[in-house]
Amino acid sequence: MIEKVNPSHPDKVADRIAGAIVDLAYLKDENPKIAVEVLIGHGVCHIICESSVSFEEEEVDKIVKRIAGDLKLDLVVVKQDPSLASNQVGKIRCGDNGIFKGVPLKEEDIKLSKIAHDIYDIYKSDGKYILDGDKLIICQSNALEDDLRKLYPNAIINPLGYWTGGTNVDTGATNRKLGSDMADSVTGGGLHGKDLTKADVSINIYVFKKARELGKVVKLSCAIGDELVDGKEYSLIVEEAREYINKIGGFEKFAEWGLY
Repeated sequence: MIEKVNPSHPDKVADRIAGAIVDLAYLKDENPKIAVEVLIGHGVCHIICESSVSFEEEEVDKIVKRIAGDLKLDLVVVKQDPSLASNQVGKIRCGDNGIFKGVPLKEEDIKLSKIAHDIYDIYKSDGKYILDGDKLIICQSNALEDDLRKLYPNAIINPLGYWTGGTNVDTGATNRKLGSDMADSVTGGGLHGKDLTKADVSINIYVFKKARELGKVVKLSCAIGDELVDGKEYSLIVEEAREYINKIGGFEKFAEWGLY
C-alpha cells in the first residue's frame, strides 16, 4: 500500500518553494548553509529561513509567485546559529543527528508513481493517489470522473465528487508528504529546504540509492559533527548527493516528486 501526491498538492508546493530558495542559495555560494520552512495557504505564504547567505525579499517573492501565484509573502531570514555554523569550519561534517532506513522500491511503488506522473501530464492541478493491491484511489482536482474513468475504469475516483484543490482549499507545509517522497523508506527528518551538509538530504539520498542497488534494507545513523558515515567520508556522501541533485535539475525539481 502506497500513496503518491503530485507537485501541485499544497504540501508539495511548499516543498517546491523551499527547494527553489535552496537553489537560489547555491547560486550565491558553492556551499551555503540553509534551512527553509514554508507554510502556505489561503492567500499567504509564511517562510522562515536560516541561512549563511542573504536574500532580497523581491527574490523570494518572485519564487513564490512563480510557483504558487499572487500570494502575500511573510518572510523571516536569520543567520544560522553560530555554534551550528562552526561545525562546518575547515571540513564538511554531518550537519545534524539522524536516523535513516532505505528500502528497495516495490513493483507497487513504481506502478503508482507512473500513474501519478501520467495523470499529472494531463491535469496540472492538485492530486493524490493510493494503490493498495488491486485497489486504486484517485483524488484529482479539476477533473471529471467520466474523463478519468476512461483512463482507469476500475479505480475509485473522487469519492466526494468534483473538487478544485490548491492552497485556497488546503494549507501546505514543508516535509509533510515524506511517505509520498520516499515510499517505504524512513527518515528522522525532512528531505526538503536544506543544504547538502544536512544529513536529512545527503544520507537519505545515499541510503535510498544503496538500498535499490543492493536490493535490501539499509539502516544508518549519524551524529552531528561525524566525518565518517557507513565507513565513508561524509564529504564524499555529500558530493554524491550533489551529483544526484544536479542531475535531476536542482532542489526545486527534487521537491516535485521526492526520491522516486
